[in-house]
Amino acid sequence: MNTTNPGLDLIIVGGGMITNDLILPSAYHLQRLGVAGPITVCALNSAPLKALKQNREILEAFPGQDFEAQPALTEPDEKLFPNLYKDLFAAARPRQAVIVAVPDQFHYEIVREALRHDQHVLCVKPLVLQYTQTVELEKLARERGLFVGVEYHKRFDRRALMARRQYALGHFGEFAMGEARMIEPYYYRHSNFQNWFTCDKTDPFVYVGCHYVDLVYFITGLKPVAVSVAGVKGRFPNGKEGYLWAHGRIRYENGALLSVMDGLGYPDEGAGSNDQGLLMYCEGPDRTGLIQHNDQDRGVRHCYLKGLGCGGTHYNYVSPDFYRLVAWEQPGFKPVGYGYDSIAANLETMQRIERETAGLAAGDALAKRRELIRQVDATGLIATPANSYINELVVEAARRSILADGEWVNILYGESPHVEERSQLAGETPWPNMI
Repeated sequence: MNTTNPGLDLIIVGGGMITNDLILPSAYHLQRLGVAGPITVCALNSAPLKALKQNREILEAFPGQDFEAQPALTEPDEKLFPNLYKDLFAAARPRQAVIVAVPDQFHYEIVREALRHDQHVLCVKPLVLQYTQTVELEKLARERGLFVGVEYHKRFDRRALMARRQYALGHFGEFAMGEARMIEPYYYRHSNFQNWFTCDKTDPFVYVGCHYVDLVYFITGLKPVAVSVAGVKGRFPNGKEGYLWAHGRIRYENGALLSVMDGLGYPDEGAGSNDQGLLMYCEGPDRTGLIQHNDQDRGVRHCYLKGLGCGGTHYNYVSPDFYRLVAWEQPGFKPVGYGYDSIAANLETMQRIERETAGLAAGDALAKRRELIRQVDATGLIATPANSYINELVVEAARRSILADGEWVNILYGESPHVEERSQLAGETPWPNMI
């Protein structure tokens, strides 16, 4: 454990699946490295916190490490604490770190509250569900010199980094037509998803399709200008209705089209933990280019004696690219993969901002923090409100579209970017002819 640099105090808001599977293990390892200091996990009630404390894999990987549970584990499981995070933010030291890992519809309120209490923030995707909220949060963060990162971890996938560089060099040509898919496991329907993943709140395109929307923008720099999303409704085990499947089409500023298929229905008995991938065709001078990522099966396959994989399957795709715990040179295990890399880059950036402004006069420190954040925005590797705002426009357009059964919704940029149903516009937008 690094004791010379205690790192940033860390509050994780949300004790659910992503905290268990990625965020807490990543935070524990960053605590070993001196990036994170004391860790608090805040949840709506005590039940998920008890499960985190008892997770055998985490206990084996991070011996001797622990987090403060809020609410206390002695509280009854059924007792809810919806505003507890506000008390934690109010009591926190300024310019520490908050990770927001709750359902999409609560991001805006919690991120804003963290910024109001002078905390750097990392939020799971999408940041918010409306573009105006992104603008508001970016303005508030800039005024206070606070960093806001969005956990679009596919930006840290080495395959994506390779594609981005090669695309910028012109080696593929210009994106023209593509398709992406991300189908999450069926067992999600039996999780807490059934309490919040309802038709009026979100859908598979917004929840996971946004990963590939961001990735195509990250690789190409092309802005989406129109979105159409249609959904297939179904009922969760508790009877609540949600969009269990969604299909979206995105038109880009150069006329290109991307089809995105998402859902909560990958078979629990399937070999992969989900089904995901990206295919992009590009136009060049008298030839075409191709980018193809099979993100479900990257060549590593295991067959176990007992069903140990997702859903209890025997035969599994077990790529270490996103996240795995592996042996390292000290006791326990360490996380590897671009999921961990993304969280590490965000928290390390927060720590660097504080380190490089320590000891400066208040005005100088604020100016320096703003400049460092501007540099991160411009580099475009870590997703921030300034360099990933197109996602909020797409999400906002997608929600309007799916509720209107797939009606096209245009994205208009300029001084005041906004979305507008195509039926409200004078005529169809003439897209460029690439060929």
